[in-house]
Amino acid sequence: MLLSRYERMIARRYLLPGRSEAFIAVVAGFSLVAVMLGVAALIVVMSVMNGFRAELFDKISGLNGHAVINGYGGQVRDWRNVLDEVKKTPGVTSATPLIEQPLFASFNGRVEFALVRGMRVEDIRDNPTLKGKEVVGSFKRLTPGSEQIAIGSRLAESLGATIGSEIAIINPQGVATPFGTNMRIVKYRIAAIFEVGVYDYDKAFIIMPMEDAQTLLLLGDAVGMIRIDTVNPDKVGEILAPLEDKVNDKGQITDWRQMNRELFEALSVDRIVSFTILSIILLVASFNIVSSLIMLVRAKTRDIAVLRTMGATRGGLMRIFVTVGTTIGALGVGAGGILAFFFITFRMQVVWFIGAVTGQKVWDPEMRFLTELPAKTDPFQTFAICAMALLFAFLATLYPAWKAASTDPVQVLRYE
Repeated sequence: MLLSRYERMIARRYLLPGRSEAFIAVVAGFSLVAVMLGVAALIVVMSVMNGFRAELFDKISGLNGHAVINGYGGQVRDWRNVLDEVKKTPGVTSATPLIEQPLFASFNGRVEFALVRGMRVEDIRDNPTLKGKEVVGSFKRLTPGSEQIAIGSRLAESLGATIGSEIAIINPQGVATPFGTNMRIVKYRIAAIFEVGVYDYDKAFIIMPMEDAQTLLLLGDAVGMIRIDTVNPDKVGEILAPLEDKVNDKGQITDWRQMNRELFEALSVDRIVSFTILSIILLVASFNIVSSLIMLVRAKTRDIAVLRTMGATRGGLMRIFVTVGTTIGALGVGAGGILAFFFITFRMQVVWFIGAVTGQKVWDPEMRFLTELPAKTDPFQTFAICAMALLFAFLATLYPAWKAASTDPVQVLRYE
């Protein structure tokens, strides 16, 4: 929208009203603030929702893979041949054998639920989710037969154990005797304490070499499942479809969507609901722009009539008021983007500050799965939010601009 020189001058003058129009300036300021808050809230909330989904998916898939082959009866006996078959499948990037069993861990009289996972030593050290996540100790100390394990930081805290502590792992399915089944209790020394950032994992996971897990669970040479990673997690079903017939007699394929369907569907619904509700703020801001422009038109009725008598066109007047309203919206969008950047960058400090002021635990890992508030800003999504805010601001200017352009100079100046 191109403006002539006088149109730009008048639009600039109306953006900075005089003392007699201070109330109009206050209303316009509220409109700008409303747009700023709406844009900032949308960008921050959508970034947090995107970050929550991405972080959760990375952590879950990092430990559980994009899919797993669960053996019938909890065991895959011919796992080496199955592993070779999986690796030959186009689109599969890696496949690793796993043993996973819910058991109990005990230390100094305390007993906690634990999820024992057995992995090959090289898989433990190369796993991207575990790599570098040691709080104390090192995964390098885990070797077959060493009777050393790594446990999650929250589990260590619950047990009161630390590096070097000797904890007992209790397997209720022990050895059968004439007097019943004796629970199998084996003691291991903690070689590493890790924190992956997912509360449920840090609260329960115990990682040990696969050979030690086989001995603990009396599995012989069998494993419990085979973890699979693919080139595209969104197409994991298509990639693994040819594999189903080949491993159907060995186990069942379950992908990440089936394992975490409820969680990710809830996140998707939450994103849509949050976006819809927060968009109402932008609508309210648009109504504020309408109100401030209508007040400005009423205050400038005589000026508009004079401009019309001097040759100003209806289109020119519309352009002036559209420019005024759109500029307020654009300034609000810019300020909202800066505010959103501030909140996203210092999000944890903001959470701690709110918690200190209210005395409440704002971010509880037990409820939120992740130990820290994540954020991942999508540039396209941010652009769409800003464009939507500008569109609302533009539409809000049309009616006041039309009213200004419809002013009849004869009626206004009749008694002047």
